[in-house]
Amino acid sequence: MNQSSRRYFPYSEHLKQKYGGRIQKVSIHADFTCPNRDGSLGYGGCTFCNNDSFVPNYLHDGMKSITEQIDHGMEFLPGRYHSAKAFVGYFQAYSNTYGTVEHLKRIYSEALEHEKIDGLVIGTRPDCLSDEQLDYLADLAKDHYIFIEFGIESCYNKTLERVNRGHSYEDSVEAIKKVADRGIPVAGHMLFGLPGESREETLAQAEMISELPLGSVKFHQLQIVKGTIMAKQYKEDPNQFPLFQPDEYVDFMVDFLERLRPDMAIQRFSSDTPINLRMAPNWGIRPNQIQLMIEKRLKERDTYQGKLYK
Repeated sequence: MNQSSRRYFPYSEHLKQKYGGRIQKVSIHADFTCPNRDGSLGYGGCTFCNNDSFVPNYLHDGMKSITEQIDHGMEFLPGRYHSAKAFVGYFQAYSNTYGTVEHLKRIYSEALEHEKIDGLVIGTRPDCLSDEQLDYLADLAKDHYIFIEFGIESCYNKTLERVNRGHSYEDSVEAIKKVADRGIPVAGHMLFGLPGESREETLAQAEMISELPLGSVKFHQLQIVKGTIMAKQYKEDPNQFPLFQPDEYVDFMVDFLERLRPDMAIQRFSSDTPINLRMAPNWGIRPNQIQLMIEKRLKERDTYQGKLYK
């Protein structure tokens, strides 16, 4: 069994082992875009994506300066999180390295100058991180907590093309290795239930991402979000989207964990789009409940993360 007291390796345990405690994210919106939105690689963005579905409510109240966003974000944190080991600005929406190094320096410097902020978590695409930008981030990492999160979403190019990602799986592999080679912790996002992928194909991705130097991973089940291209496709033909139901997803997730490298920390098992933006499926179950269901199923099956990992 893996090194945590649970049957999987939770990210909280990873942070405790590596940094001595919780590192709390404070969301920041810096008005970036994506190359598959602005015409560089295409238009419309990823067919499944509506960034409003995961941007905190306090960032919807009109554009604020980064300093104001951090102040506001700190106010929104539950009291128990204020005792965290460190606080990091979380650049989540869109591709947060899609700009010149000079632009990134202006944005990131303002966040790091805030007295409460000890580092940054930067969400981006694997095709939006140049060597020059990586050198800058590696320099920042000498004095700050710096983390990179890549949207991998799928290991299959047929799927990435279908959802208009505009990059290949090979791009993800190369970018992840480059970040890890510079000593910067890197995480990946995976989206399960995308159209055209069989259960066997989806499960096989556990072995594929286990070969990468990822320190942690976030898992998301496909949700049809209003205002997306996929929402239009779903209305036209819902049968092309075999959406997970909760119990089915729990079983799938346990199967996936068995095949996953045991030292890859799990940041999350599922996501929960706000109900006003969610078209389907309507689980009525919070992510923490899904986590508990997965833990229970692991125990029932007397299995654990990495049991089938080779």
